[in-house]
Amino acid sequence: MFSHVGWGELLVLAVVGLVIFGPDRLPKVISDAARLIRELRSMARGAAADLKAELGPEMADLDLASLHPRRIMGTLLDDEPEPSAVAAMDVVPLGLADGETPPYDADAT
Repeated sequence: MFSHVGWGELLVLAVVGLVIFGPDRLPKVISDAARLIRELRSMARGAAADLKAELGPEMADLDLASLHPRRIMGTLLDDEPEPSAVAAMDVVPLGLADGETPPYDADAT
């Protein structure tokens, strides 16, 4: 969960929290934040379960995590280009002579 937050950042947050809330209220604020995160996770799990129930048995094996935009882009970027696409990329013109018009591709427009 905190893979992108280092120990230095956590220490700064703790000191700032201690200054803002004080040593008396800081433990209660932390416990309230933890309770809020637990409730949000519970609500998200319930929403996912409701969505799967509404979609019916044919979508029971649906993995909602695979629909996250980062995962979709990761699978698109990890795919190797087809050999025919690589061969077509090798024929890219290097430049146009003066007065020469670029080639027109009806499929690309």
